[in-house]
Amino acid sequence: MGRKEQVAELAEKLMANQKNIRNIAIIAHIDHGKSTLTDNLVATAGLISKDLAGEQVFMDSYVLEQERGITINSSNVSVPCDIDGEKFLINIIDTPGHVDFTGDVIRAMRAVDGAVLVVDAVEGVMPQTETVLRQALRERVKPVLFINKVDRLITEMHVTPEDMQQKFIKIVMDINNLITKNAPDEFRKEWQVNIADGSVCFGTGFHNWALSVPAMKKYTITFKDIIELAENDRQKELGERIPISEVFLEMVAKHLPNPIQSQKYRIPVIWKGDPETAEGKAMLSCDAHSDKVAMMVTDVVLDKHAGDIASGRIYSGVIKKGMELKVLGSEKIAKVQQVGIYLGPEKVLLDEVKAGNIAAIIGMKEVYAGQTISSVEMEPFEDFMTDVEPVMTVSIEAKNSKDLPKLIDVIHNISKEDPNIKAELNQDTGEHLISGMGELHLEITQYKIEKDNNIPITVSPPIVVYYEAITKASPVIEGKTPNKHNKFKITVEPIEAEILENLRKVKHNGKLRPNKDLDIVKKLQEAGFSIDDSKNVWVINNHSVLINRTKGIQNLNEVRELIIEAFIDATNEGPVAKEKVSGIVVSLEDVTLHEDAIHRGPAQVLPAMTRAIYAGVLYGDYILLEPKQKLTVSVPQDFMGAVSKVLSSRRAQIEDIKSEGDSSIFTSKIPVKSMIGFSQVMRGDTQGRAVWSAEYYGYEPLPKSLQKDIITEIRTRKGMDPEPKSAEFFID
Repeated sequence: MGRKEQVAELAEKLMANQKNIRNIAIIAHIDHGKSTLTDNLVATAGLISKDLAGEQVFMDSYVLEQERGITINSSNVSVPCDIDGEKFLINIIDTPGHVDFTGDVIRAMRAVDGAVLVVDAVEGVMPQTETVLRQALRERVKPVLFINKVDRLITEMHVTPEDMQQKFIKIVMDINNLITKNAPDEFRKEWQVNIADGSVCFGTGFHNWALSVPAMKKYTITFKDIIELAENDRQKELGERIPISEVFLEMVAKHLPNPIQSQKYRIPVIWKGDPETAEGKAMLSCDAHSDKVAMMVTDVVLDKHAGDIASGRIYSGVIKKGMELKVLGSEKIAKVQQVGIYLGPEKVLLDEVKAGNIAAIIGMKEVYAGQTISSVEMEPFEDFMTDVEPVMTVSIEAKNSKDLPKLIDVIHNISKEDPNIKAELNQDTGEHLISGMGELHLEITQYKIEKDNNIPITVSPPIVVYYEAITKASPVIEGKTPNKHNKFKITVEPIEAEILENLRKVKHNGKLRPNKDLDIVKKLQEAGFSIDDSKNVWVINNHSVLINRTKGIQNLNEVRELIIEAFIDATNEGPVAKEKVSGIVVSLEDVTLHEDAIHRGPAQVLPAMTRAIYAGVLYGDYILLEPKQKLTVSVPQDFMGAVSKVLSSRRAQIEDIKSEGDSSIFTSKIPVKSMIGFSQVMRGDTQGRAVWSAEYYGYEPLPKSLQKDIITEIRTRKGMDPEPKSAEFFID
């Protein structure tokens, strides 16, 4: 039996002891050392040589990850280990740090109960550190802290023990401030990280050693000893004396919760069903013996040989080979062909995987990340908690028309694997429009199509996704059906800024079922909508809502679906530039319907409602909203002028400039459009000395001086007249 099979066999045995299971994600800003740290944990299981740990980057198996030295896809590994004489099973997800792959981090958070936040000892807390920590806390995932690259403080910066301690204290304070701001109320104090109790450890993933206050006592070693050994090039000796995996795993076992503990407080947040039902009770207690199997798919991988592999967290029951499970939200029943766990890039098959673990299921055709798999009809899990949206688009065409059917399949599969890639076919031009989180995200997608699937394509330069919005309410507008037999009176008004901000947190995009979606109705009330309006919202789309304010209209229910469809069409492609319409309330004030159903079909209702909404948007002093990112640039002080020049030339709003050592750190808000080609210019102007990172910020109004030109540019690109039509055009 090979080592991989031995590890799998041991993992299967350990799954039964849920108290000693830890499901954890390694999260961090890009290049802070997550993957080298994970190497050390993989070496503990004997899957790679301890000599290669920190260098092999075992989890980054995709060719582009190796070429670029970054993590692109989240990877899972199950590590059986001994901690103080007890056997534990640590299920680890190594996540990406680059802002373009934030979606992977968000999905990983649903599968885990604890997170190890890795922070570079030299750079400290960076923007993406804040982002990933916020994502963990939203999902009720408890953090601990690993301060990495401590060797650099010693060998490059030659710090004293006192300086080192001050550096650590600052990082801990910064993290605890973020926890105070973002943790759920009941955990704000309890989840603070603390150097004294060992929920903080420090070390170097590259040189394989780590330390914590409990470990200092256990191994009788001091800061002074560490500095002396590191300065004298004896870090290998340190790695043997205080091995990183032992210190790290002890922190994980002692301070992060097991699935029985965590599901008690996580299930009510991620699942809105009745906790008193059999499936509710089974999930709250992480019951592995229940016949109510519940799993949420957090990741889908397409294997050329095995087909779709859905991985995710099992919250109750046990999944066995040969079982039939329902894919909730669809009519599908899928047979589990095989079940297993991931050991980095490889999957290992087992007879079964129990509740409280992360499983890989083979044979789940047409399953998507975010779906719930269950043995019973039940309330599905909540959507992933994110307000991050695709902000950049490219159009893709197959160079050879014979490749078109294959291209359609590949794009479908990519969007299944990565829900943050949105794909649609432009019916007018025949191009595929692919939207992603940024230039790198789209580059990777292009690589997957061309190199992984051997389809030559032509790709347009990236374009930015805007929103259409309004700044004032429209008058009452009457939309008439082409046959003049039906009339719809509506108003269109902007949603107040504070309510809109709250609405963005209501994770729902679609129709509300009458008297059923009571949790969404409650969330709308909490967001700031009145009780009456909340009960009468028919649909939410692109953070816009349709409210029925009519009373006692006969036959209205018969055209309800058509009115909803017209609203979705109108808010998916607005009248200004065929961009999405965000932040509006369309109120149905009065309706006159022909008594004969034949005169109020789709060909009548759809154009009447769509055109009325278009007129309302055009009457409402329309504006475009542009996506922005929060950009942090660190550069030696000699290049401050060059950075200022690049930022101001790209419409960045500089919010803060601070000094750390001999570096200056600029914090700014920058339009996503300005990030196109940014890397080349910034590298050129700073001689490659600038280091930067960005995170999604949200949408803000485009400056008035640019509105007309950008609208003309978008309309011309889409083959429309340069000027938007007037409101009267749509209602005359």
